[in-house]
Amino acid sequence: MAALSDIPLTVTVRRCKPEFVAPAKPTPCEQKLLSDIDDQAILRLQARLVHFYRHEPSMEGKHPAEVIRTALAQALVLYYPFAGRLREGANGKLIVDCNGEGVLFIQADADVTLQQFGDTLQPPFPCFDQLLFDVPGSEGLLNCPLLLIQVTRLKCGGFIFAVRLNHVMSDGPGLKQFVSTVAAMARGEATHLIPPVWERHLLDAPNPPRVTFTHHEYDEVEAAATTTTTSLSSDNLVERSFFFGPAEFSLLRRLLPLHLRHCSKFELLTAFLWRCRSLAINLHPDQEVRLLCVVSARSKIEPPLPQGYYGNTVVFLAAITRVKNLGENPLGYAVELVKQAKASLTEEYVKSVAALMVIRGKRLHFPNVIGSFSITDLTKLGLEDVDFGWGKAVFAGGARAVGVMSSFVLAKNKKGEVGTAVAICLPAPAIERFAEEMDNMLKQQPIEDKKSKSIRISSAM
Repeated sequence: MAALSDIPLTVTVRRCKPEFVAPAKPTPCEQKLLSDIDDQAILRLQARLVHFYRHEPSMEGKHPAEVIRTALAQALVLYYPFAGRLREGANGKLIVDCNGEGVLFIQADADVTLQQFGDTLQPPFPCFDQLLFDVPGSEGLLNCPLLLIQVTRLKCGGFIFAVRLNHVMSDGPGLKQFVSTVAAMARGEATHLIPPVWERHLLDAPNPPRVTFTHHEYDEVEAAATTTTTSLSSDNLVERSFFFGPAEFSLLRRLLPLHLRHCSKFELLTAFLWRCRSLAINLHPDQEVRLLCVVSARSKIEPPLPQGYYGNTVVFLAAITRVKNLGENPLGYAVELVKQAKASLTEEYVKSVAALMVIRGKRLHFPNVIGSFSITDLTKLGLEDVDFGWGKAVFAGGARAVGVMSSFVLAKNKKGEVGTAVAICLPAPAIERFAEEMDNMLKQQPIEDKKSKSIRISSAM
């Protein structure tokens, strides 16, 4: 399993001065509360997505940034909370001040073509900080723009649409809904839009709030000591992309006993990456490691959320074990742990998360230490279907790994096969061991025991 090396590409981008795009028409001046699920400490970050588009002859003479800027102002009439600013209320409760100040927008041109990014488009992308310029002073949680969008036209006539979202406002499906509205307005086809629905109270904690589950995703975790590094704040971090197509998934499934071979791609790949990463970072064999699966709870909510709801519906499900357990057991052990974590997702679990935010929210922090690993799956969002008039995106998804967080995105390899790509960020020595662990596992002999039994997982870890 070979990793794709970084593309040696230098990009020179000429950016116009960042501007605020406000709603095209007057919008309500009001304050809106975020839900207690929006309020999760783990979501208080900036999420970044990027879309690549080819040249479209029928759009000749039109600058994509100008088309999208106009459509963005129109979409903000419907989604006016995005044009506001976050404030903090009593007990740290987040409130959107819908003041119409607008979202940050950057028009840019680059001196490269789409083809120069290589035969395959997969994160991490070279010079991404040029393709989504973080305007100084704009990244804060409070009193800052909730969206930053940069549209960069390429020499070939294609363009790159990059967006930075304050994650407490929306999850992936919510952002997709908004961006799809912008795209429909850019195409002049905004007659059958799904109306946006706020209704964030639907995911608030019950009154009184009751925490009914143990939430390991918010455990206080001490940074683990390793033989090579102690944290992910090193200057020697390397980010590499790994591709998993039909052949790789087939090999991985053959490493599982028969009763596990029908597990989902998410469960299989997440378990595989967690195992390889935990062994690669040189932790003590008795060190506890945890996996945080980012999953949508939308299907668990009753009565169902309104179709146009664009708030966060994600929760984090934790799987915990020790390094030696991952190393000494076959891959099926990690798959069982992932499946057990996912099985805990119920409506009651979501209510418990919301209650935890109310009771302990200000004191909760994401365990951003090297022994933790978080995975989210963006492959089913349909981000590539967003069409601003230049056709569907060639690539659409997460732009890079951030700290201990990675995401699955749809991508193609050089053979044109569609598969899953994931960017991993680790110190240089660890990323090499990670690649070696993956290669070694994929070379293992498949399990042929048709009578294989379930793997016993010790509760004592």
